[in-house]
Amino acid sequence: MVAVIDSLRQQIASCEATLRDLRQQLAEAEHVHRQQENALRKTKSPSTDPLDHDMNFGIPDDFRSEVFAILQHGAATQEQDDVDKQRKWPLEKNEYTRYGRQLIMPEIGLQGQLSLKQARVLVVGVGGLGCPAAAYLVGAGVGTVGLVDGDVVEISNLHRQILHSTARVGMTKVESAMVALSSLNPNVKLIPHISRLIPETSVSIFKDYDIVLDCTDTPASRYLISDTCVLLGKTLVSASALRIDGQLMVLNNPPLPPGDPKGGPCYRCVFPKPPPPVSVVSCGDGGILGPVVGVMGVLQALEAIKVLTQKPAGTDAAQVDPPSLLIFSAYSSPMFRSIRLRSRKLKCAACSVQATVSPEVLESGSLDYVQFCGSISPINALTPRERISAENYAQLRSGVNPFTGTVSSKDNHILVDVREKVQFELCSIDGSVNVPFSAVSATSSLSHDVNTPSPRSNAMEVDENDWVTHLRQTEKPIFVVCRLGNDSQVTVKKMKELGLDYGGKRYIGDIRGGLQAWRKGVDADFPNY
Repeated sequence: MVAVIDSLRQQIASCEATLRDLRQQLAEAEHVHRQQENALRKTKSPSTDPLDHDMNFGIPDDFRSEVFAILQHGAATQEQDDVDKQRKWPLEKNEYTRYGRQLIMPEIGLQGQLSLKQARVLVVGVGGLGCPAAAYLVGAGVGTVGLVDGDVVEISNLHRQILHSTARVGMTKVESAMVALSSLNPNVKLIPHISRLIPETSVSIFKDYDIVLDCTDTPASRYLISDTCVLLGKTLVSASALRIDGQLMVLNNPPLPPGDPKGGPCYRCVFPKPPPPVSVVSCGDGGILGPVVGVMGVLQALEAIKVLTQKPAGTDAAQVDPPSLLIFSAYSSPMFRSIRLRSRKLKCAACSVQATVSPEVLESGSLDYVQFCGSISPINALTPRERISAENYAQLRSGVNPFTGTVSSKDNHILVDVREKVQFELCSIDGSVNVPFSAVSATSSLSHDVNTPSPRSNAMEVDENDWVTHLRQTEKPIFVVCRLGNDSQVTVKKMKELGLDYGGKRYIGDIRGGLQAWRKGVDADFPNY
């Protein structure tokens, strides 16, 4: 919260400095303008302005005001007439210039641009996907763009969320995006929805838009967005990205009523059941390459433009592309491949005749999408005796055993860091050894015996292909650490299943809260990634 307050104060100070500069520029411009008017008035012939004397001297104020009102009305009428004359062209003069490069394409043309100008598009999520998607929709001239997001800009967002900036850290993502988008194209109307999308409000938000872009990153939000689009007859462009991979689908296209087999499939048709919660990895845990999520967001904007500018029914080009799943992998060759999707499922809960999802169900909040998809909470798999706080572990390393009160040191135990190698190389606690959690998970409990060890106190290097053998070469206590304190608990249980505790004779435990707790409670300089 302190960081947010400091950021807001910095933004206010920056805005106040900008305002002072603008006021100075305005004062200078007004001064120059008055000088020019005075010079012009001195050189003007009296006959060129017959009302100058009569209307400013000896005429009652109310009469003079009435005359000037009539003259101004006439000028306004003439100006409107001029505008009406210009309206013989369907677009504004500046729009022909702004959109000229796409107007001359047969895929867009004048009618396509008019369709874009009249369109209303909702972007749900103004992050890695939503930023490039919104930028290209606004740049293309979509008339109205709605933005839904309840988060604030963080510095970790900036490598991929291109509408935000360092100066706007702490600002809501919607407001930050509106600053950038207004600068990009002031002709587009932007509508903010600064809140997280929930079932109770989804229908009221979606109903006024023509097409929806799902730029979120959780299964629960994807099912909610898809269900709402089916109920309201909206086409949905859905995308996701993680690490170096991305997926894209155009769903509910055409957006026919539930039960009509000619309508496009929805998200539930493609994924009837959500993935197991343990298999869902966020960008924060799995990582994301900025251009990868950027590619997927740009493709979302492209698909939305294609849908909005498609030719009317009955024309040669009115055919809707068959449903497909586009898969992108940045380090593969080729990078793109497409999988044909089936049509609507006969028993789909959202778009079939037997649909159970309704506006009333959504607005009542009785459909719990988080419960439907499941969630991963911090696990509590170990007893208090098997866990140690970051502060107590730091004390142990400094020379005092918090359990016995005896003199200790960082050399009389083993600290195992179970983050993957790429994370371990970023930063680690001094003296820790790396056994990736993937290696721990892949190890069979039956593949190792429980024989007593052959002590070798200097054997601190761990081969991830035979890590159990190496840990058997010493009887030193083992402490396990991970990033947040979940994988470490699973690892402790695994080590005990493998007999590394020698029937309880050897201590094995984890650091509660992981490296996040270490940074907060012990070493504030430990990198936060």
